[in-house]
Amino acid sequence: MSLVLHVDGERWRTHLRSFADAHPGVVPVCKGNGYGFTLGRLARKSQWLGVDTIAVGTYDELPHVASRFDGSLLVLTPWRPFGAALELDPALADRVVHTVSRPQDVDDLLARQPDARLVLERMTSMQRHGHTARELWAAARSVADHPRARLEGVALHLPLAQGSHLGEVERLLNDVVAAELDTRTIWVSHLTDAELATLGASYADYDIRPRTGTGLWLGDRGALRVTATVLDVHAVERGDSFGYRGRTAPKSGHLLVVSGGTAHGIGLEAPTGDSGLKARAATLARGGLDAVGFVRSPFSIDGKQRLFAEPPHMQASMLFLPSGSDVPDVGDEVDVRVRFTATAFDRVLVE
Repeated sequence: MSLVLHVDGERWRTHLRSFADAHPGVVPVCKGNGYGFTLGRLARKSQWLGVDTIAVGTYDELPHVASRFDGSLLVLTPWRPFGAALELDPALADRVVHTVSRPQDVDDLLARQPDARLVLERMTSMQRHGHTARELWAAARSVADHPRARLEGVALHLPLAQGSHLGEVERLLNDVVAAELDTRTIWVSHLTDAELATLGASYADYDIRPRTGTGLWLGDRGALRVTATVLDVHAVERGDSFGYRGRTAPKSGHLLVVSGGTAHGIGLEAPTGDSGLKARAATLARGGLDAVGFVRSPFSIDGKQRLFAEPPHMQASMLFLPSGSDVPDVGDEVDVRVRFTATAFDRVLVE
């Protein structure tokens, strides 16, 4: 009766171990919906891997992982002098590593917690958070003025796919060197294995710490399978009315009611990052189908992705199967293709 993530436990664990072994100093990212696994499960798996640090997205996520992982907790969202950052559990103060992206926040954080652990984020071509070169020098002076502060390194958050990042990283590391920061640790995101190897060889006196989520947790998709349960099956003839909106069947076939709806993230699509011609054509095609009431669903039956009969409901979806299709029985499981980072599963079964 549920939307379920099935995990081939042995295969998944083998992938996690081999990934960690191939990436010394890896920092597992445990944020959001936990890449579909839940934050608590990722924290426990990080403890099992034996890493010394994990990264969470926000301060509000700390309670979900702190009791399940006993190492350092790097918060990726930059510290600000308001909100959850000021409500940190004092018991976690010595374990939390703050990301600081503005010079004024360095002074504010260290005025509140003189012995805070922090990394300074350098602005990259992402243009999201970070110090400019000049601001990095100012932040370095501020940290030096607080002798109890613990500077844990510099963070670089790079774009996902824009060719090689090595040239940009080398320019940014020149700024780090020029700022004369008392650290030899660089926290990086979205570098390829080849880029990490080259960077490690070129800057052998620095400790490069890759922060990784997708490649670690979802790197072996063959170990993961998502299923929904068939809850009801109804034969319909052309013109029969159904659903919340009183739509009519375009031809004879069957209506299937399956578990999984908007509460799980089914049918809720984030903007795509692919701007290629093929992607735009696919978007236009989906729009055309939507205009006439036919939208492809993520549910696969008889080897084909089936059409939504109408927009998904909160916890279930209605699908249309034309005559001649193999019709599953109530209680059967059907495969579902989902975006793991945007899906809330009812159950996660590690098998």
